[in-house]
Parts: sequence; structure tokens; C-alpha cells
Amino acid sequence: MGPWPGFYWPGAIPLLVMTAAIGTSIWKPYISLGLTAVLLLGQLLHAIPAMLANHWAIYLGSFVSLGFIMWTGNKRQRILAVTANVLFALVMTYMMISARYGNGVGWFRPLYVGDGFALRNYGWQLLSILLLVAAACGTLGILIALYEDRRALSKAQVLTQASLKETEIELIVEQERTRIARDLHDVLAHSLAVIAAQADGTRYLSHGQPKPVLNALENIAVSARHALVDAQRVIEGVRGDGMVAPQPLISDVEPLMERMRQGNLKIQHSESGLPVELGAGQQLAVFRIVQECLTNALKHAGRGSTVSVHFDWSGPGLTLHASSDLPVSASLGETDTGNAGERIGRGIAGMRERAHLAGGWLTAGPDGQQFRVTAFLPYGVQGGAGLPGPRLPEESLNDMDKIALEEANERG
Repeated sequence: MGPWPGFYWPGAIPLLVMTAAIGTSIWKPYISLGLTAVLLLGQLLHAIPAMLANHWAIYLGSFVSLGFIMWTGNKRQRILAVTANVLFALVMTYMMISARYGNGVGWFRPLYVGDGFALRNYGWQLLSILLLVAAACGTLGILIALYEDRRALSKAQVLTQASLKETEIELIVEQERTRIARDLHDVLAHSLAVIAAQADGTRYLSHGQPKPVLNALENIAVSARHALVDAQRVIEGVRGDGMVAPQPLISDVEPLMERMRQGNLKIQHSESGLPVELGAGQQLAVFRIVQECLTNALKHAGRGSTVSVHFDWSGPGLTLHASSDLPVSASLGETDTGNAGERIGRGIAGMRERAHLAGGWLTAGPDGQQFRVTAFLPYGVQGGAGLPGPRLPEESLNDMDKIALEEANERG
């Protein structure tokens, strides 16, 4: 019965130890392996009673623990568990074959001819069976781990796709908001500048009118200027049917100046050199730059201010010079209420980006008592690959602007 009286079933202690090993294999894999090692060492030293012939199946609990470790353990734990269970299988084989530790294995009766003979003739068969069972348990654990990893990856892929779709929708919405905001400025800036100038002129010439009329004219002028400050600037966008609207060319600059002259803006236009045919994208850039300069002059310098626009065709490209009176209380991109510096206008950034997309560059800034804009667009460049110069953030032009330039270049 062994050294522990009262234990009439030799498999009781091994069963409890193997149950604890299985229970701790997921939570504490090292403790699980340690329990199996303690059991086998105790039986080798006869500190734990050996099992009867039909109790050796309890050892399979070690391989069940191996399966759980292969399922939930990390790489180091898995390697250690495999190595330990190979050693456990060797010890189990020895104790199951040796007549000193057992009473046979089921139908296999003990041989009393020495352990060496029994191990040489039957040990490899029993060891193969134990290793096969261990391999099956370990493989099952790995398959379950791979299944869970694949499931987690599929779930992560679904979440990533959903996140990308949401991001794409948010980007489309944000682009549409930007396009609408800049469309409002591009569509309204020119007309509102004329409205503000006309309202101021009518108010100054109507001293005999009732005060409510004068107040109404003043409100119109102030509201128009505030709308100019808040509006966003953009090239004409895509129509509802998806077709790009016809874009203005350099031949439309003169009609633009005539309309601005009707708003009491004094414009002096001159040219030097022999005009060269520019690409449609470059002509669009020239028109928008001139339009921005005239609009800003009327907005900031006010009614009756003088603007000089000169086209120089004599160099390797068109050089555009535009200058206007520089007011004391307001500069380009600032309000006319004295809060200069609180708001930076988008007009200069937009003009620079247009010049860059057309293959050139643009500078702008105060020059004495005038504000001067100089732009250069080389001949033979269809746009998109600019000369060395300042590169501005792309938010200064939206996607509609770039599509319009590209479409114009293709037509050119």
C-alpha cells in the first residue's frame, strides 16, 4: 500500500495532482508543469504510491495541460511545455514498464526479467503511444489558438474597413463643406465688393436724404464688407451633372476690369513685349490672380483707389505686376475695423498656389505706400510642376480648383 497508510486507492494522489495541473495550465502554466514534475519525482523516489495497472491513464492529464498551454501560452511557455512533456513521457514510460513501480499496464503484464530487457523490447512502443497522445493534445491547442487569431484578425479587418469607410465619409463631407464655403466667397466676393463701394458712394452723395435711408446704406456697406471677410475663396466648382464649368481665360481680363471700373475703381492696364499663347491652365491662373488683386483693392483701399496692372511678355515667361494704394487702417486679408492681425486672409495663399500649379511663383507684400503683387508664369508649362518657389499648404486651394486647372490644361 506504500508508505502512506489509509490510502487504499493508489491513484488518488496522482489524480488530485493532475487535476490541479490541468486547472492551473491556463492561469499559471509554469505551476502546472511543476506539479507534474513533482508527481513523477515523488513516484520515482517512492514518496507517492505507485499506481495500479489500470490507473496509468491519469498521466494523460499532463498532455491535456500541454494542450491548454499550447492554446493560451506565449512562445517561450510553449517551447518549455513541449520540452518538459517529452521528458515526462520518458519518465512515464520507464515507470510503466519497470516492475519496481507498477503492476503492468492494463493487458501488459509485468516482466520480471530486468528493466533493461523490457525497455529495449517494449519501451519504444509505449513511448510512441504517449508522444502521439501528447502531440495530438498539443496540435489541438495550436489549432484552437490559430482559429482564435484568425477570428480576431477578421474582426480587426472588419473594424478597420468600417473605420476607413467612416473616415472616407467624413473626408467627403469635409471636402464638400470646404468647397461650399469657398464657393460662397468666390461667387460673392466680386459682387459684394461692388455693392459695398456703390453703397458708400450713394451714402456720401445723399446728404439730404432722411437718416433712416443713410443708416440703411451704411448697414449695406458694412454687411457687404463683413461678408467679404468671412467668405472663402475658390475657383468655380463642378456643376450638379459632374461636368466642369467653362473656366475664364486671359481674354476675359479686360471685361473684368471694365466691370470693376463701374465700381469706381481706377484701373491702369498696360502691356510690354509680344504676347505669347499660354496654356488654358495658365490663363485661368492669370485671370484669378488679377481678379483677386482687383477685389482686394476695392475691398481694402476703398472706392476711387487706383490699381495698376502690367503684363510683361518680354522675358522667358509672363510677368504680372499689380499694385494698389495701401490703406493705413487695413491691409490685405484683414478687416477694415482696426483688428489687423486677428485674421489672415486666404487670398495671397490662394494666388500663390495658383501660380505654383501653373508652373510659376508669386510674391506679395507692401512696397512703400502701395501693396504690390508680382507673379511669374513661364512659357510652355501646362501647370502642375512649378519652378523653385514657396510651396503653400494645399488647403489654400480645394480639390475643385485643381480639377479645374487639370481640365483646363487638357483642353489647352
